[in-house]
Amino acid sequence: MEPIHDLQAGLADVWALNQPGSTAEHVVVVLPSLNISPSMLRNYGPRLVALEHRYLTEVLMLARVPGCELVFVCSSHPGRAVLDYYAGLVAGHLQESVRSRVHVVAVEDLSARPVAVKLLENPDALARITDIIGGRPALIEPWNVTLTEVAVAERLGLPLNGTPPHLWPTAFKSSGRRIFRESGVPVPLGHEDVRSVEDVALAIAAIVAANPETRGVVVKHDNSGSGEGNLVVGIRDLDGRPVGSDDLRHILDQSIPEWYRLDLEAGGVVEELVAGDAFTSPSAQVDVAPDGSVEVAATHEQVLAGDDRQVYAGCTFPANPEYTGVLAHHARAVGARLADLGARGRLSVDFVAVRQDAWDVLAIEVNLRKGGTTHPLTALRHLVPGRYDADQGRWLADAGGTRCYSSTDNLRDPRWQDLRPAAAIDAVAASLAAFDRGAGSGAVLHGLSGLGIDARCGVTAIGTSLEEADALLEEVQGAIQAAATRARTTVVGGAT
Repeated sequence: MEPIHDLQAGLADVWALNQPGSTAEHVVVVLPSLNISPSMLRNYGPRLVALEHRYLTEVLMLARVPGCELVFVCSSHPGRAVLDYYAGLVAGHLQESVRSRVHVVAVEDLSARPVAVKLLENPDALARITDIIGGRPALIEPWNVTLTEVAVAERLGLPLNGTPPHLWPTAFKSSGRRIFRESGVPVPLGHEDVRSVEDVALAIAAIVAANPETRGVVVKHDNSGSGEGNLVVGIRDLDGRPVGSDDLRHILDQSIPEWYRLDLEAGGVVEELVAGDAFTSPSAQVDVAPDGSVEVAATHEQVLAGDDRQVYAGCTFPANPEYTGVLAHHARAVGARLADLGARGRLSVDFVAVRQDAWDVLAIEVNLRKGGTTHPLTALRHLVPGRYDADQGRWLADAGGTRCYSSTDNLRDPRWQDLRPAAAIDAVAASLAAFDRGAGSGAVLHGLSGLGIDARCGVTAIGTSLEEADALLEEVQGAIQAAATRARTTVVGGAT
């Protein structure tokens, strides 16, 4: 078995083949292995397979790279109707070719574990991937890279287009704040390397000493993502006055559950809960090529949910034009620093933007992996080819004009439970939200297997303006609701 260091030496050559227009034969193995903390995996539970299926938007790439075949590795097969759906979104004369170049390797294991772990336990699945590749140039496109994904790469003898696992702690919240400062990027008031309730109390005292107007803080686990390890703590009484040290300790004891304290022992940060006349949560996505060159791929506004608005729920593209150039500047600086350390593939930087007299943009998190903005951007790139103007924050379509989108993985209604993906696909295809290849606008569905798990699916609505994109998203919701109503009526009618 060839060691990963030697395999990575071949990444650049295969990566160069996977470019628009390339007819050179090669294979991309998509490995959406969400290798995250055990507590987050338990939280996702049965939804994990639907999260993997979001990355089937990579099928759209095959229309632009005719020499490529794609192997999609997942925990459970998404179904023929879903694969046909993605092939059907591309130009008609390419659909048969695209569909013939998609290979799904499903391990059929619904346990809440990363699919890379399951793959290593399945020698038949590994052998099938090797047979499909057939000695052609190939690479693995991972969601993130840990030692488990490295083991898969070594078993298959393929390079990984991702950041090596020894750099994974660089994306921890404490390390990320240090990277930002080294890159000259501003961060909120805060403290790194907190590991106990006592550390949190000391950090809060220091933050309040630096800014007496602070109204609250966010405590974050070092190794967490999508806001799942974030805890907001208010530090003022009902009259708006700062609480004393004894009251603060009581608040912390009441606010921080035991499981959170145990995870905090591995490290975390405390940051000021920034506020202003306006507040947003933008992000910037960066691609680092095998040679270390850095490109800002996109900027987004993140849609946050949960009681404290800390959990990622969706996004809109692009970010606010009033500060998108600042986002790109900061993201380039962080990307260059991480590239120097050895980061490769997709990474992202999360920010908060607050406006008093002007916008103040502060970096809060770096992610050395793909994320919730990856599959929407993939859909846009391949259905409406063009380029992202990072300084102006616009997608310039090759066919002319600009494009925006609104995307969510959380289109949900209890009445959709067990609605077949094919029914949702047909309903949207018959609606005003159907993707129009000529216009370069419309809706793209993803995570359709979620309908049978918790009545949830995702959609990316592409339009010439955010207003159009939002209207398309509403049209999708209405179309799926109508399909669910018809399905229930059919069942009831059949029963009688």
